[in-house]
Amino acid sequence: MVPHSRRAGGESSVQRDTSQRRVRRAVTVAVACHLLGLSTRIVQAQEATWNDPRTMQIVERAVERRSRRFADSGLTDYRAEAHGYLTFLAQFGKGFREPPKIVRIDQLAVEVLWRAPTLSKQRLIGQRDTLLLPAEISYYRDRFGVVQNNFPDLIRMGDGRDVRDVPHPLSRSGLQIYEYAIRDSLVLVSPTRTLNVYEIHVRPRDDGLAAVVGAVYLDRETGAVARMALTFTSHALLDKRIETLSVILENVLIDRFWLPSHQEIEVVRQSTWLDFPARGIIRARWEICCYDLNVGLTPNQFEGFEFVHAPPAELERYRWEGGIVDSLPGDISLATEDDARRVIRRAQEMVGVDALSRQLRGGALSVGRVSDFLRVNRVEGVAVGAGATWRFGSGTSVDAIGRYGFADESFKGRLSINTRPVSRIGFSVYAEHLHRDAGDVMETSLIRNTLTAGAFGRDYTNPYEVRGIGAVVNAARGGTLLDLTGSYERHERVSVNMSPLTGEFAPTIPAWSVRMGRLSLRATRPPVPGLWDMDVGWAAELRGGLFVGHDTTFAEASPWFGRAFLRVTMERSFGAHRLLLATTAGGATAAPDVPPQEYVLLGGPRSAPGYGYHELTGTVGATQHAEWHLPVPFPSIGLGRYGRTPPSATLAPFAHMAFVRNPAPFAVPRSGFYPSVGIAAQLFYDLFRIQTARGLRDGRWTLSIDLNQFFWGIL
Repeated sequence: MVPHSRRAGGESSVQRDTSQRRVRRAVTVAVACHLLGLSTRIVQAQEATWNDPRTMQIVERAVERRSRRFADSGLTDYRAEAHGYLTFLAQFGKGFREPPKIVRIDQLAVEVLWRAPTLSKQRLIGQRDTLLLPAEISYYRDRFGVVQNNFPDLIRMGDGRDVRDVPHPLSRSGLQIYEYAIRDSLVLVSPTRTLNVYEIHVRPRDDGLAAVVGAVYLDRETGAVARMALTFTSHALLDKRIETLSVILENVLIDRFWLPSHQEIEVVRQSTWLDFPARGIIRARWEICCYDLNVGLTPNQFEGFEFVHAPPAELERYRWEGGIVDSLPGDISLATEDDARRVIRRAQEMVGVDALSRQLRGGALSVGRVSDFLRVNRVEGVAVGAGATWRFGSGTSVDAIGRYGFADESFKGRLSINTRPVSRIGFSVYAEHLHRDAGDVMETSLIRNTLTAGAFGRDYTNPYEVRGIGAVVNAARGGTLLDLTGSYERHERVSVNMSPLTGEFAPTIPAWSVRMGRLSLRATRPPVPGLWDMDVGWAAELRGGLFVGHDTTFAEASPWFGRAFLRVTMERSFGAHRLLLATTAGGATAAPDVPPQEYVLLGGPRSAPGYGYHELTGTVGATQHAEWHLPVPFPSIGLGRYGRTPPSATLAPFAHMAFVRNPAPFAVPRSGFYPSVGIAAQLFYDLFRIQTARGLRDGRWTLSIDLNQFFWGIL
């Protein structure tokens, strides 16, 4: 939507309006449309009713212009270049709180040909890809090109397998299917021209139709489409795996013609048979430039398929600048409040969650991790379990999960009722009887813990029993996830109930038998660009409550406890090298004394490498970790159809400092600073990490072999 060039100089500015809400809308539109060099002001904020006469007059004019947009326009054809990224990402974990991880990146260069009225030919002339995790990935043909003419009158995506024959909101047939409402009227000002744009919301008259939901931005003078931001109803999505599909098309004025400038497509898919916290994300981003108008293209240049590839030899000759990962825009891989999220959220506000959700009702097998099926630890021994989810529409679901331990001969489980309406706020109530792990830092994956516990007596969990009921309020604001939980709980100590094949288990934490009212607030921010060009993420928790019990020896003192914990991660790339910093700090206080299960527990491969598991325990604890990643040569191994592993591995020397104060009476009486140093090797796409470390103050040599931490949330 930028006149002449997306790289025009200057900064966007928002002229203040008396309504702060209108100003925020203007900022959102300005940023989303990449209006560099433009100032934005809202002339008239509309709360128009759907299909009011003024709105329909504007829409009908746009439909009429679209139907004859090339008649006597002076534009017969053009040639352009499109440069883009096609990225496949994976995201894991309950609630998908961690940012997605790139699996594969394709950087593409495409020659774009167009001839009036609807002929299009797109030829891939440059391609390079990087596979960052072993996977067999293929894309539909139209993923390798851009959308022409703001879609035809019948919209198709994914070669017609994702979306097929959905009426365009600005087509003649669309007038009978959709409702329209003006949200805002904007003035976009550049040094060369002033653009007046209507933001018009679109939704189907019937939610049961295959249709689009979203917004179109129309030039007030001509009715031309300046921008489209759309998603689709569930009935339009043919692939049942698709959770959401959003598309953003932005146009630019070249001479007097509105032509494609910037495009984004995001497809989010989940499994259809198992409600497992894993999904794949396809993100396509395109920049279209370098237009040559009316060059005399002939019809025979458009014969055959619309999307074609140049021969492999020609693709290899294309000259790229820099490395593919270095040039990848940061927000492709980060889970931010970007345009795609706003498109889905606005659509939910217009038609509700049910109209957009593929999985409206019914039940499905559900687990949070692979270890929910089978795990081993010193309390339960071998434990087996499963779960299920029932959906009832309108964002309401019931989740249940259970597990039986053969050593402690005990059932554990959790039942919750959850609802997330159109707003960003969700609510759930639950009842649970489970084993909660003491400590703030997960030291190993549960898969590794199962192996080491059963074979060697090395259990890196510290469970205690919890029975309780509670309620949770979830909210998201500006990319930060908030969870407020209130509960009534009963805690009990658990005992060691099994013997390993070799070695001997350490005793469990001597948790107090108490009944408590508990309130906690947790805030999580996934990594985003921050200070010193570093990706910064953090998580913080405040919790506290009143408790009684522990032989009631101090019931008259109204016992209470309070606790805080913070974790901050910072990462920055230096060419092929990368610096990682991780900081934690926590503290607990109580009257008359801190329950053992609320102490800060440090010690293990992550919180204090080179020291024993939870060997450093106190009411105050903190850690600082600094790690440097550098590539080193390593043999490449063939993986059949999944390609080959990279001919390099990652070497990661690190230094670590742990601090503990006011040691717990049930632990080793240690206080002060405990440094350690070590080195790790990450092999086979960094999937495996082999780490050795030495504690420098009364520590030892330790060795740890585990999977990449990215996968722990589902293992």
